[in-house]
Amino acid sequence: MKISLLSAFFFLCAAASQAQESFSVYFDSNKFSTSKKEDARLNDWIAANKESKIVAVNGYTDEDGTNGFNDTLAKKRVDFIVGILKDKIKIRDDFKTRSFGEKFQSSHLKSENRKVTIYYLLPKDLSREDEILGLKPQAIPEKPKVRAPIKFPETMTLDNPNGTQTTMKLDTVFMQKVNLAKPGDKLPIENLNFRINTFIVVPESVPKMFELLLVLRRNPDLKIQIQGHLCCMPSDKQDLSTKRAKAIYNFLTAYDIDKARLSYKGLGTNDPLFPIPEKNEAERAANRRVEIEIIAN
Repeated sequence: MKISLLSAFFFLCAAASQAQESFSVYFDSNKFSTSKKEDARLNDWIAANKESKIVAVNGYTDEDGTNGFNDTLAKKRVDFIVGILKDKIKIRDDFKTRSFGEKFQSSHLKSENRKVTIYYLLPKDLSREDEILGLKPQAIPEKPKVRAPIKFPETMTLDNPNGTQTTMKLDTVFMQKVNLAKPGDKLPIENLNFRINTFIVVPESVPKMFELLLVLRRNPDLKIQIQGHLCCMPSDKQDLSTKRAKAIYNFLTAYDIDKARLSYKGLGTNDPLFPIPEKNEAERAANRRVEIEIIAN
């Protein structure tokens, strides 16, 4: 017959460590309560180990009886001993039960197999408990970073070369979207238009570049990739999509945004929002776009 073992244990009984002690209580055949002699031995051990800490309790049987009977008997022996130990000596909070079945290496003497073995740490070793049990400190999960909203201005005034000033209205909703975006997010820069077949931004679209500039200035953790897209034609022979993305990149670096926070790429017509050729101007305008992808934030 197979020999049964039921273990109340921590981390596979914590294995065998030089700093880990053990004490065994023995049972009569087919019994799960101890004799008066073993009661006295157990009480003496408890009295001598009030400040120790139990890390495992293993219950064993001899080979007599069926596997099911021995599993039940081993469990009853563990429960009996744990019931005596409870509230008398410290036990690890994560104390559990488990049956090892035939994994128990038995003695040739049956009387030595009918036992419960208590594994414990002496008071002098409690400060090294995790080390002795082979446990690594649990990493504290990093809390996800919550990006706080920023108060962005609704307008911006620029000095013109002729001494006059121009006041631009800014899209604070767009700026906040960029500020709060997560890595991997892609955001189109709407109303950012170029002169036909060039990478020159039309005057009406200049505020869009300043909006992006203000976000990058006020959010130093933000890193982006600028991505250019074309419409209408099956290929980008002039590499116009890259030139347009680079134009935005050059604008930002000219205003002292660190190049390490920026990159740019032209995708031509490889990633259209609508199939090419487009059906109407609305589809062409949607495909003819500049997007930013959030790399870090």
